[in-house]
Order: sequence, then structure tokens, then C-alpha cells
Amino acid sequence: MLKAVFFDIDDTLFDTSGFAKLARKAALNMMIDAGLPLSSSEAYTLLREIIAQKGSNYDKHFNVLTKTVFGEEKPLLIALGMINYHNVKFALLRPFPETTSTLINIKAKGYRLGVISNGITIKQWEKLIRLGIYPFFDEVVTSDEVGFEKPHGRIFEEALNRMGCKAEKSVMIGNKFSEDIMGAVNAGMSAILVNSELTPEEESYIEKENLDVQIISNIKELENIL
Repeated sequence: MLKAVFFDIDDTLFDTSGFAKLARKAALNMMIDAGLPLSSSEAYTLLREIIAQKGSNYDKHFNVLTKTVFGEEKPLLIALGMINYHNVKFALLRPFPETTSTLINIKAKGYRLGVISNGITIKQWEKLIRLGIYPFFDEVVTSDEVGFEKPHGRIFEEALNRMGCKAEKSVMIGNKFSEDIMGAVNAGMSAILVNSELTPEEESYIEKENLDVQIISNIKELENIL
């Protein structure tokens, strides 16, 4: 019987992509109103390019944006963007509708719950706290503290060690096939893909290798699987 259930955070427990897009656009519109000489679409395209280059955990995207446009950083515009981004982000930050009840029910069945997440430790804890779900988790393991990102086996090994659980008694739930699913499977765990779809190549690989992977469209389905 499974003893430990691990979760990714972003786009698994809450809609990261949806709220981040709205928050970024709101921030850019504020910057444009204050003098950023770009259209909304131009600014958003440039910001996405910067995020792709620097990574989503980089904390100076707006600094790079203003330096790219003006040749130097513009503190006022940067501050306006950052403040509006965080205000909108925190206003929209909510777990998926079934997340909290699912965690309650799984915890009530006696499972230990953990998080395995690529990201900065403080930021990941902040998300769990603001979502109101941090008390459910026995361990939160991040790439920032371990020094390795999913799908590297070291981050899964660290999570299993902290939980005192064997890989074959654990399952990973996440929305990214390469990071969450294959990382967990290669570490000897079961895996469940949620809020995502497989490519034909990924489906073929799972079938060919007879991997212990399940696919669900809603986190609520976990209650019937576990």
C-alpha cells in the first residue's frame, strides 16, 4: 500500500499559468501608462522572451525589460510593475476548486503528504501559505535547497529520505511529463499526470516501457485512485 503522496505545486495545486499571465499584463499596462513606449502586445512579448531566457524564478524581469527598451534601468517603472504584479497575483492566488477538499480527504486516509518542487524555497512556501494549504504537508522539498531540479533523481531521493518512505510505496502527482512523471518513475516511484495531456510520443513510450503512470483530468480523481 502507498504511504507517501508527493505533489508538484504550480499548475498542479493551483492555476499558476492563468494568474501569472493576468498579473504580468496588469503590471505592464501600469508601466505603459507611466511611460513605457510599447504597446501591450509588444511589452508582453518582450517580457515572455526575458522570462524564457532568465527563468520564471528570476526576480528582476522588469529590470531587464526597462534596460532593453531604454538602455538603462528605470526604477519608477520597475517599482510600478513589481507592485502591480504582486498585488494582482495575490488577489488571484487561489487553489483549484477541488484541491483543498482532496488534500483533506487524502490526509484523513492516513497518507503522508509532501511537495517536490523546482523553485526558490521561500517563494514555494509563500505560495503554500497564501493558498492556505501548507499545514497538509509533512515535507516540502525544493530544488533550491537540494541543488538539483526535477527530473534529477537526487531531489526525489532527498524527498523520500525526509519522509522515511521507500520509492515503491510513494507516488508523485504533477503536470509535467518530463519533470514530474519521468523523474518520479526513474526514481522508482509511481506517478500520476494531472491537468496536462500526453503527446503521442509520450503515450507510446509509457505503453512500450509499461510504466506505472496514470492520467487524470482533475485532482479530485485522486481520492478514487489512492
